[in-house]
Amino acid sequence: SHSCSSLIQFKDSFSIREDASFDHCDYFAGLKSYPKTNSWKEGTDCCSWDGVTCDHLNAHVIALDLSCSWLYGTFPSNTTLFLLPHLQKLNLAYNDFNSSKIPSEFGRFTSLFYLNLSNTWFSEVPSQVSHLSKLVSLDLSGFDELLTIDKYALEGLVHNLTEVRRLFLDEMDMSSVNAHVFMNLSSSLRSLSLVGCDLQGKFPKNIFDLPNLNLLNLGGNQNLNLDPLKFNRSSNLEQLIISDANICGGLPDSMGNLVSLKFLVLSHSNLSGLVPRSLGNLLKLTHLDLSENQLSGQIPRKLGNLLQLTHLDLSKNQLSGQIPRSLGNLLQLTHLDLWLNQLNEVTAFPNLIYLYLSDNLLNGTLPSWLYTAPCLKEIYLSQNQFSGHIKEFQTKSLEYLYLENNKLQGPLPSSIFQLLNLTGLLLSSNNLSGVIELSMFSNLPNLKYLDLSYNSLSLISNTTSTVNHILPNLTGLHLSSCNLSEFPQFLKGLKSLESLDLSCNKIEGKIPQWMQEVGNVSLTYFNVSHNSLTEVEHFPWKNIESLDLSSNLISGNLPIPASTINVFLISNNSFNGEVSSLICNASDLEILDLSHNNLSGTIPQCFGNLSNSLEFLNLKKNKFYGTIPPKFAKGCRLTNFNLNGNLLEGPLTPSILNCRGLEVLDLGNNKINDTFPHWLGSLPQLQVLVLKSNHMHGSLCVNSSKSSPFFSKIQIFDLSSNYFSGPLPVRYINSFKAIINLEKIGSTVSYMGVNDGFYTYSIGIVIKGQYMELVKIFTMWMIIDLSNNQFEGGIPEVFGKLNLLKGLNLSHNNLNGGIPTLIGNLTSLEWLDLSSNRLSGTIPNRLADLPFLSSFNVSENQLHGQIPQGKQFNTFGNDSYEGNKALCGFPVSKGCNIIEPAPPNVLEKDGSKSNITFGWKVVLIGYGCGVVFGMSVGYVVFQTGKPKWLVNLVEIQHEKKRRRKSKDGSRSNGRRRI
Repeated sequence: SHSCSSLIQFKDSFSIREDASFDHCDYFAGLKSYPKTNSWKEGTDCCSWDGVTCDHLNAHVIALDLSCSWLYGTFPSNTTLFLLPHLQKLNLAYNDFNSSKIPSEFGRFTSLFYLNLSNTWFSEVPSQVSHLSKLVSLDLSGFDELLTIDKYALEGLVHNLTEVRRLFLDEMDMSSVNAHVFMNLSSSLRSLSLVGCDLQGKFPKNIFDLPNLNLLNLGGNQNLNLDPLKFNRSSNLEQLIISDANICGGLPDSMGNLVSLKFLVLSHSNLSGLVPRSLGNLLKLTHLDLSENQLSGQIPRKLGNLLQLTHLDLSKNQLSGQIPRSLGNLLQLTHLDLWLNQLNEVTAFPNLIYLYLSDNLLNGTLPSWLYTAPCLKEIYLSQNQFSGHIKEFQTKSLEYLYLENNKLQGPLPSSIFQLLNLTGLLLSSNNLSGVIELSMFSNLPNLKYLDLSYNSLSLISNTTSTVNHILPNLTGLHLSSCNLSEFPQFLKGLKSLESLDLSCNKIEGKIPQWMQEVGNVSLTYFNVSHNSLTEVEHFPWKNIESLDLSSNLISGNLPIPASTINVFLISNNSFNGEVSSLICNASDLEILDLSHNNLSGTIPQCFGNLSNSLEFLNLKKNKFYGTIPPKFAKGCRLTNFNLNGNLLEGPLTPSILNCRGLEVLDLGNNKINDTFPHWLGSLPQLQVLVLKSNHMHGSLCVNSSKSSPFFSKIQIFDLSSNYFSGPLPVRYINSFKAIINLEKIGSTVSYMGVNDGFYTYSIGIVIKGQYMELVKIFTMWMIIDLSNNQFEGGIPEVFGKLNLLKGLNLSHNNLNGGIPTLIGNLTSLEWLDLSSNRLSGTIPNRLADLPFLSSFNVSENQLHGQIPQGKQFNTFGNDSYEGNKALCGFPVSKGCNIIEPAPPNVLEKDGSKSNITFGWKVVLIGYGCGVVFGMSVGYVVFQTGKPKWLVNLVEIQHEKKRRRKSKDGSRSNGRRRI
């Protein structure tokens, strides 16, 4: 009765709330939650209560299982639960104890051999838990590293729990603990799980020597390092999971010693090298995951020995060649994921349920077995090179068919419209053709995602009576470039639509009134760009997050979307009037592009307050006037700020230094009257700076004695068409580490942008003498343009350090002196414009060795001497050198009098081999032929007299030689010597 009373008091310490257990118990763990303590009634035998187990011989409560019991509240430190000294098993998992600490009184449970406090929202583990030396099983797993433990408490656990067999500490914050603490784990340990603990340092390699260990899970520890793996034959490991860690080297052949292994995951762990053939020895393996590494070579044929395998994941590696036919022996295989490799041939897998082969090099027609596989639910073959027609499907089990970005052609097979379980159909970016009546989709009640964009399909809708019942569950519809001329009528019934893309069609007029009801509450993404819309009254969607109306013909005042907006794109329209400050109510706005419109007035000052969320602000090519927003809040997240082509007078204030992540700043083509803002050089991420075509003036010389570099990541530096004076800015140029190739820059195949490339940056710049609007800024573009200013003095040799420079324009200044020879070091240079200066001297011959130089202009200077010849210089026209009267040689008309050395003798005096590629045999053959021909002619002459045709031929050739000799003599006498 004393124990029963203690339990009742413990129960009364908490309230009962379903949400304390339901999400994590029922949804994630797959267990049934219910309030077990509802059966606890005072005055009844507590040994009959839910979750209570008694030792009837001694009348003691020995086990308490209140997992998934809806308990909610702070765990009391003086709870009567501690009055049950004989408790051997305690399970409080999946309740919510409201971030309270685990009471130190838990150390009183000296008889406990099983303790489970997982997922209970405790916040701290006391050192007294290590006193529970009889524990065989301990589970303190939590959520999101909420539960903390200091290194002394953890050391005590490892040292004192000498009988522990099962130790689960997932999601416990161990960031202050070195992984070496696990060096002396009990030899009785069978299961160790340390998922997501933020472990630091190197994990002790003797863990693999524990004789009884059959489960090791170290997943989700990004700062954890492991020595090269090595396994002995006595290992009993059945489950090995090491993901999101750093494993030195590759997979060893000793992997084949783990003959008891059933579950192997070594994903995202920096593994390199080949997949060892010895994995084919692991005959008990059911799950193999080596995804997200740098494994290369071919998939071993011996993996076809793993007849128990149900799950194979080798995705996101660098594997090549064909998928071995031996894998077709894996009749138990239901899940195959080889996404993002370089595989070029696929074999048949008759019993597959899930097939993921996107982003490979697979070609030819779609494999025939795909159409007949009886259990196949998901087919992902996007981003390959498949061609031919899609044939008729015999299977009815398909739920997801993703074939976008291939070369498929022809009409859609009629069987697609009979796949009753189809949930996702993505066929965009192929060559599919034909006419599709939208009512054909009416047999697909489960369809949620449909993408037919970028094909040669024509969609029509002939029905209105059942328009609301075609696709009632659709949440994502993408029909870009589908030859639509109006908003499809069947949209009227899509109340739950979340994503709609009708871009790149031929839709005219205004957005119809009934579109207000399409996804009125649910629609978050709407793209109707690149059409011919002319009018938009307002945006009715209450939870819209991304809205793209760019490249239409819309005029009038700018409507303001709901405050939920994240991405708002209306560029290339004819919107006019002022921008309402109501737009600043969108506190989560990340990308705002209002460029290429007729908007006017001043820029709303509240934009500076949005900088905590705003990453991209493009107001280019409008009629804004006044000043630039003066204040940018601390924590500013702007990465791209573009005000080019307005009427702004500035100035730019130093508060923009709060935008520490700013990458692109474009203030060109305005009326800013100011000196150069030197302080911009301290922005650590600035890559593009454009101040061209303003009224900026003064010197660029830096008087500061600070040693910190300026503009260390700059890649495009455009100050052209201003009034800057003085010498060229040597201090800045010397600090351009990204162009000097001292600063790590982006991938050679990427573009500058935000949201992982969702929206790329654009810029207008002069390239090779032509103004170009770059829709995307290649991360490898390195350009300096200081043209049309008043710079004077010489061209500093520091320019010769800029190894990655692609374009240099110093034209239309007052520069003098020579062209530095070190410019010949710039092997990446594609255009060089030094025209309209006062440069003197010769053009360095080293410039002829620049392999990519395709545009060169030194016109209107005072250069002299011979123009370098050969290679790229043979492609430049006369206009590259105009205004330099003393230049000579190709391509200008003025020749250079240069004495050429005599050609070497054909036959060397010392008898060495001639450079002539034929030998004496060829000479003798020619000599013999000549003798025969001469004798034949002599015989004819002897018989017929002097033939007229022969006389004429000889006389004509003689006269040509005489004239050529006379002309060469007169030309030589008239040549001016230099």
